[in-house]
Amino acid sequence: MDNQTLKTIQVFSKIGKILSEIIFICSIVGAAGCALGIASLAVGETEVFQLGGVTIHGIIETSAETSIGTRYTLMTVGLILCIGEIFLAKIAENYFKHELATGTPFTFDGAKEMLRLGICAVCIPMGTMIVAEIAYTVMNHYYVDVADLHIDDYASVGLGIAFIVVSFICKYGAELQSNKKME
Repeated sequence: MDNQTLKTIQVFSKIGKILSEIIFICSIVGAAGCALGIASLAVGETEVFQLGGVTIHGIIETSAETSIGTRYTLMTVGLILCIGEIFLAKIAENYFKHELATGTPFTFDGAKEMLRLGICAVCIPMGTMIVAEIAYTVMNHYYVDVADLHIDDYASVGLGIAFIVVSFICKYGAELQSNKKME
């Protein structure tokens, strides 16, 4: 591999690391926002905060076009999906950090880590989607008038498969480098 191609790979690894960090931070903010939203809805349902006989719950009910059950469900599902994304972004960030530290993706450890990232990129979104569907079903039975949610488009199996294929290419590159050193 010529030096220019390796430099290009390293640039993409830096971009991947930065994007992973951004997604990690945004997912934490999203999860915190969902958790805060759930807590504020719970506080708003109580009679604790009342101004002139009007509760926060009453204001929310009259000003929003969705039911309380739908809002709880949306925030619960959002929290679940954000937590899954936190883990996946951290795994990706760790891969890119290690790849940048070694200076090449063509190492046995790097290939193994890329394979792990690919498997996680398939399993984590699918797992969180299943848990989110279960949460939606439970919330739909608990609350009346919960709007339909369509979260089946969340999982990105193609990206995970791409990582898995690339991991085998990286492993093959590591084998070629290992064979060159033996000669």
